[in-house]
Amino acid sequence: MAYDESNSLFSNVTLLPLPPYSPELNPVEQLWQQIKQRFLSNTTFQNYDDIIERSCQAWNEILSENGFIKNLCSREWSFLV
Repeated sequence: MAYDESNSLFSNVTLLPLPPYSPELNPVEQLWQQIKQRFLSNTTFQNYDDIIERSCQAWNEILSENGFIKNLCSREWSFLV
């Protein structure tokens, strides 16, 4: 898929090309890594509902931490590329 620069909605946004597979540059992957490491690792689940319940609890705990998501999403991505 190509990007059409003439149809840009925001003049203050610079698109940075990313490698095809780059989870370390994806904020969502960083978030899941934190959830898995801090809340779900070394845990035994009885069933699927337990996995969902614990994942939701982990998500709520992450959201309650002031600035966690903001810091995660405000990395200097241009230095990593």
